[in-house]
Amino acid sequence: MTQLSDISVIIPTFNRAHVISRALNSVLAQTLRPLEVLVIDDGSTDATKALLRSRYADETFPEVRLLACPQRGVSAARNHGINASSGQWIALLDSDDAWTPEKLEHQHRALQRSPELKICHTDEIWIRDGKRVNQMKKHAKRGGWIFNDCLPLCCISPSSVIIHRSIFEDVGLFDEDLPVCEDYDLWLRVTSRYPVLLVDEKLTIKYGGHPDQLSLKLWGMDRFRLDALEKVLASGHLDEEMREAAEATLRSKLGIYLKGARKRGRMSEVRAYEERFAHHLGEPLG
Repeated sequence: MTQLSDISVIIPTFNRAHVISRALNSVLAQTLRPLEVLVIDDGSTDATKALLRSRYADETFPEVRLLACPQRGVSAARNHGINASSGQWIALLDSDDAWTPEKLEHQHRALQRSPELKICHTDEIWIRDGKRVNQMKKHAKRGGWIFNDCLPLCCISPSSVIIHRSIFEDVGLFDEDLPVCEDYDLWLRVTSRYPVLLVDEKLTIKYGGHPDQLSLKLWGMDRFRLDALEKVLASGHLDEEMREAAEATLRSKLGIYLKGARKRGRMSEVRAYEERFAHHLGEPLG
């Protein structure tokens, strides 16, 4: 690694001893050296802590710090790392993902060229079950004022982002009450107030298809996106165009979720959601 940056890298992990070295080695191979690397162990019961202590001893990698905490989920682990970090810029990396060697350097250079911008992400390489796969058009990465683009799906990967600490101070940290879609929730809050810089290079490597992904375990993930949409609509930070787009997305996702709930016989849940969001939007949902 070359010059030292003012970037704190945050890696949350839980029972990922089999892949954490891949993520961490990709950080240590960066052509731009981060200020520090914080690995937050979220109550792992496998060999994660022993592996990290044996392979990344302080005297060999002094920038690497292992922070252990009780299991509370990825949002709490990320927040713990952000609060414990000292850099002005935060780079997030999930423990099952990795970076190409130039990732931090290229983002750092792009942010220096656009000092008015405070959040930057990259394009990605996707690996599923060991094979590289192509992304669909809806997953194309964008820069600028991308709030409307973030409404249908999460279009910023946490593993690709560098974000200035002041943004967290403004919009808050990850919502620890959301078991999934916590990134969708955060990006809605961020992109409603800040433009985003895109480095249009495939610098982040996302691995998927493994059985411990939460998105593969939970039915009805749109209910957590509904929480996020309700929150951002109540924030007071949306202009008229953003509000109209957010309400349209809420209605669409609510319809999809209620259809699934009816199919599963969850009628009390259906009635509760219809009442909750009809009141929020000020009109019956039919």
